[in-house]
Amino acid sequence: KGPPLFGVVGRAAATGPDFVYSDAMKASGITWSPDKIDTYITLPKKAVPGGKMKYDGLADAAARADVIAYLQTLK
Repeated sequence: KGPPLFGVVGRAAATGPDFVYSDAMKASGITWSPDKIDTYITLPKKAVPGGKMKYDGLADAAARADVIAYLQTLK
């Protein structure tokens, strides 16, 4: 189970409720802008070394844009 994604755009990383974040994510200093989300979902392990995301990334730029557009609807 992952962290809650409602309101993720504009939120500081590792601040969503009811989820235990990695120390790497807590220390990342990321605020989830569309650009930061794009970087992260492209290569999560490169964007936050030491994070616990078990996902290798999404290479397709159009698919990432769709994901980001969807996340922006979750208020």
